Amino acid sequence: MVTIISRILHYGFNNFRRNGWLSTTTVIIMVLSLSVFIGLILFNVLTKQAVATVQDKIDISVYFKQATPEDQILSVKQALESLTEVKTVNYISSDQALENFKLVHKDDETITQAVNELEENPLEPSLSIKAQQPSQYAMIAQRLGDPNLAALIDKVSYAENQKVIDSLSNIINNVNRGGFALTLIMALIAGLVVFNTVRLAIYSNRDEIGIMRAVGASNSLVRGPYVVEGVIAGIIAAVASIIVTAPVVYAISPFFRASIEGFDIFRYFFANILVFIGYQILFGILIGGLSSFIAVRRYLKN
Repeated sequence: MVTIISRILHYGFNNFRRNGWLSTTTVIIMVLSLSVFIGLILFNVLTKQAVATVQDKIDISVYFKQATPEDQILSVKQALESLTEVKTVNYISSDQALENFKLVHKDDETITQAVNELEENPLEPSLSIKAQQPSQYAMIAQRLGDPNLAALIDKVSYAENQKVIDSLSNIINNVNRGGFALTLIMALIAGLVVFNTVRLAIYSNRDEIGIMRAVGASNSLVRGPYVVEGVIAGIIAAVASIIVTAPVVYAISPFFRASIEGFDIFRYFFANILVFIGYQILFGILIGGLSSFIAVRRYLKN
């Protein structure tokens, strides 16, 4: 058994080496396919991190009417803090809101002068609410719609913020679907290339195959090397795709680091390099081995 496996591997390596340009073409196509696959994985990681970053910055701001007494606002604050869905509630008075506004626009002389000329503070007191989970904002917003609070509340910012999250999620989902479709197309193309490579190898070795069968070689010894050839192409392509992808990820990392606070895509890639290599080798073997097996079943009948 060990001898047969050793011979199958030996013949498989020989076939891969003898079919020089065909093997090279196969590996290049598979590298492209596997690079798209790993790109899709990294894109999913980036988009999840981006959504989490956006969601972390989004809260529900409840603006109260100017005439609302502070004790009533604090009473609403206390009621909200008792909810299990609520993480934090910050009270911002009209005076504090005005101070914050001045601080933000301190370098704009026109706005600063206009604010200083105001006789009354136009800004409303508000509560800034953070939920435990992003999915809980809808429930909190629903509670704020209580008719008893209608006389106190001027507006709630949840609807506008939710539109931002929904729009971002829709864009990401569409891109993910497109990336998945592209990965399948590239995998199909790579599979067809492997299939045709094995078919041509079988045709060019038809005399050798005939001799092997004439001397009583088993089907596994005749067919096995061609499946091994496809698997070798898949493994080489998997390693090559990592080598090709790494500098690309390193090059784009500064851009995403600036866009997504506290997240370095290259550091993530490097920290999980063994996982990525495992995925790529598995996917490469699946494409190469399965395509070779189908070709062998079709063109090397008993």
